[in-house]
Amino acid sequence: MPSPSESPVSGAFAAATAGRGRDDACPGALRLHAADDGGLARIRIPGGLLTIRQADAPAVAADRLGDGRIDLTSRGNLQLRGLRDPGAGADLAELLGGAGLLPSWAHERARNVVASPLAGLDGRGHGDLRRWIRELDALLCASPGGAGLSGRFLFALDDGRGDTAALGADVTLIARPGAATAELRLAGRPVAEVPADEAPRWAVRAAETFLTLAAERGARAWRIADLDPDGTALAARLHAEGAPPVGPPDACANGTAGGPPRIGLVPHPDGTTCALSVGVRLGRLTTGAWRLLAETARSGDGELRVTPWRGVVLPGLPPSAARETLDRLAAAGFLTGEESPWRGVTACAGRPGCAKSLADVRADAEAALRDALPEPGHRLLPVHLSGCERRCGHPDGAWVDVVAGADGRYRVAVAGTASATTVRDLPGVLDTARRTSTPPLPRTT
Repeated sequence: MPSPSESPVSGAFAAATAGRGRDDACPGALRLHAADDGGLARIRIPGGLLTIRQADAPAVAADRLGDGRIDLTSRGNLQLRGLRDPGAGADLAELLGGAGLLPSWAHERARNVVASPLAGLDGRGHGDLRRWIRELDALLCASPGGAGLSGRFLFALDDGRGDTAALGADVTLIARPGAATAELRLAGRPVAEVPADEAPRWAVRAAETFLTLAAERGARAWRIADLDPDGTALAARLHAEGAPPVGPPDACANGTAGGPPRIGLVPHPDGTTCALSVGVRLGRLTTGAWRLLAETARSGDGELRVTPWRGVVLPGLPPSAARETLDRLAAAGFLTGEESPWRGVTACAGRPGCAKSLADVRADAEAALRDALPEPGHRLLPVHLSGCERRCGHPDGAWVDVVAGADGRYRVAVAGTASATTVRDLPGVLDTARRTSTPPLPRTT
């Protein structure tokens, strides 16, 4: 890895992005975003996998350089805010590099990989995904062309349960029954069935082919859908290179059987271990709470899995201690049951951190749900509160779209049906909207 004293925007990183005319605005761990509350750094965590040692580095950085908090993103990555020291970028690079979280400076913003968080833990799906995650990351970092991917480009690895397959990734790999093959999807469209051992290579090859096609067309495209909406042109090239046509679909991987991992105790089918799956309220936690998760992981496999639904899975705990441990995490403020009214509630940064925001959406969310009661047996629509029309960090699929307006009111919409409400009336409006059964809202990116 280059010396931390080198400029994060020099060398291979700048060369990889120079041909676009302009770079996309996604922040990274090396190129910080200037927010109203200071610098913002986004740390890519492929597949959400962290060792205890790696998990310590963001906490140290948040305490030493930032505001003492860690945000979980909708792609299973981590964010640090409030980086005010002009030298924070170099210090952050040194901390993350020492923990093995920056294997390639040129590729650090391209390492967007989500994976089924419960793969190999609950008996569903078609096996463990950790080998795919590590191979894909290594192949991506070894690809000169891969450094040219935008910070918005997304890889998804799905164990067959359909959870990450539903997240609108550019390149998706879905494990097939028997673990011998994988389905390759481009922009959500099945295009090939490849040997499982070669699946990460085909995923990276698809991304490289996308970049090649964009260069040939002279197009500035951040994602596959910008260039090839149904993946037809890219699929034709991959087939010409030997990618086998897609076989009969796996019914479990059609995106309808997925959804977020369940919250609470997740026993292994053989009864020997238990995973703990917890949610993080609004995706933001203190470094003390983060360290509690890392310490809890010591009692298990020593691994943390950050989920794309702003949660964390801790595998391999002894069943005898799992319930008591989960209760301790609940007392610390983590979401530990499906009935929590905070389940599926997210928000953008809002005021005072974002200059474009028209409201302190997090404070308003806290006020709206302060007196909300548990919802046993109910599956509520997700809610996302946005401080402006950009809707940063919103979920995919159907959700309750809550957007702040310049008049001090929120517009609440489900499937295009909108109503305006005051902050005072927001609790009741949200409760009604979350119980509405509707087709998916249009995606806004």
